[in-house]
Amino acid sequence: MGQSLDVFALYLALGVLAGVIAGLFGLGGGAIIVPVLIIAFTVSGYPPELLTHLAIGTSLATIVVTSVSSIATHHQKNAVRWPLVVSMVPGIVLGAAVGGLLAAQLDGPLLQICFGVFLIFIAAQMVFSAPVSGHRELPSLGSRSGVAGVIGCLSGIFGIGGGSLTVPFLSWCRIPMPQAVASSAALGFPIAVSATLVYVITGWSAADLPTGAYGYVYLPAFIGIALTSIPFAQVGAKLAHRLPETGLRLAFAALSLLLGLVFIVSNIGLVM
Repeated sequence: MGQSLDVFALYLALGVLAGVIAGLFGLGGGAIIVPVLIIAFTVSGYPPELLTHLAIGTSLATIVVTSVSSIATHHQKNAVRWPLVVSMVPGIVLGAAVGGLLAAQLDGPLLQICFGVFLIFIAAQMVFSAPVSGHRELPSLGSRSGVAGVIGCLSGIFGIGGGSLTVPFLSWCRIPMPQAVASSAALGFPIAVSATLVYVITGWSAADLPTGAYGYVYLPAFIGIALTSIPFAQVGAKLAHRLPETGLRLAFAALSLLLGLVFIVSNIGLVM
């Protein structure tokens, strides 16, 4: 019982961190949720062939509720570009579903390596990306849908809300940063809903799922993270409008780089 409470406390703490990240950077929190859940599920002794997919599916489920809280706060500040968001939703939804289906075909170790590479990309983006002043107007609806599809697909594979991809794209298209972050948070909801459904369906008949798992969504972790991520996403969204984020970006980049290297090095021998 004590160990179970300790693990649930970890989920609660993870929700705090994920919520703040979701609101502050426009990320869905998956870049933190997925690696920590992989570690927690490994320590708990869950089957190696399942735990990575379980971590990603659970992360996406938590982003559903985190994004709602973050969207509400950004909407109150009139920062969400709703017509733009609506125009990108079909591509986002389709791409996220395809990404979830692709991830289901990958072995756990290979998926962890892919996620490690993605974390290093996030770290590099946090450190080296300068504020984008914008180079062009928004592309046509067709081109925008294509970009949305790619963002959704990658998000479905890695269990993220897409903010690390959506925010730079919108900024490049001359969307002011507060609006880019807010609109990215809004797009995280359809990404998470679409991909979560795919992870539930594809994992429903998987063997050796732990008690409390519905497909590749682990309910105890989902509940713990959701309980704290909802209020703290509002905190992060408010901080995004008040605080300089340089120090936080560097700290997050260092953590992402470390976790990315750990996942690559620890799994590379398993896929050779």
